[in-house]
Amino acid sequence: MSKVVLITGASSGIGKSIATFLSEKGYKVYGTSRNPKNTENFSFTLIALDVLKVDTINSAIDLIIQKEGRLDILVNNAGMGITGPIEDTPTDEMRAVFNTNLFGAIDVMKAALPQMRKQNSGLIINVTSIAGYMGLPFRGLYSATKGALETITEATSMEVKPFGIKVTCVAPGDFATNIAAGRYHTPVFETSAYKENYQANLNLMDAHVSGGMDPIEMANAIFKIINTKNPKIHYKVGGFMEKFSIVLKRILPDRMYEKILMNHYKL
Repeated sequence: MSKVVLITGASSGIGKSIATFLSEKGYKVYGTSRNPKNTENFSFTLIALDVLKVDTINSAIDLIIQKEGRLDILVNNAGMGITGPIEDTPTDEMRAVFNTNLFGAIDVMKAALPQMRKQNSGLIINVTSIAGYMGLPFRGLYSATKGALETITEATSMEVKPFGIKVTCVAPGDFATNIAAGRYHTPVFETSAYKENYQANLNLMDAHVSGGMDPIEMANAIFKIINTKNPKIHYKVGGFMEKFSIVLKRILPDRMYEKILMNHYKL
């Protein structure tokens, strides 16, 4: 019997690549979008779900259970980007990105877990970011949301293990997607003390994304995790230097590592 998969944020980018790949491998895939349109262009079933609205989360999962009788895998992929100096970024926008990237993912897990407990089986994969392993200049809020989701994954894994449920997370590096278009960009204020450095780093971030890896690499990684009997808690998918930067953070003195990052970002 084909496993039933729910993938949030599947209308484009990494989520769509994962959903398309798994549907081609024979999985019964439900992808989500806040406002599904042109659903005939997808090789999987696209349904409505907004991670900021618990009623839509519950409705989507109820629909899947009603149709399939089970939910085997949840890929928590929906998220948003944010850039800006901490001082200049509106606090309401900070709360918004935490609500999407952290609390939205938690609410989807909370909705999926009762069915997985009932089955005594299930796999939850939270999509985080290599940026979540370090505080990056002008991306501190994004780093913080993804770092928090990594920690929540660790805690949830221990809590649900007695019910036969596995929880893991996958941290991608830079991928060639449209994430930059969907980010909240704090404006480059003319009077800002960070004007020149922030603008230079915005240009650098966009260059990294446009020159990023093919999202199919993430799809392959998710497929391998699904077919691993005892998956690890943390996975990283990215270029050598992106993954090596995490190793360096573990072994180098804090200020030395900070200096390397500042040199990289020309600060």
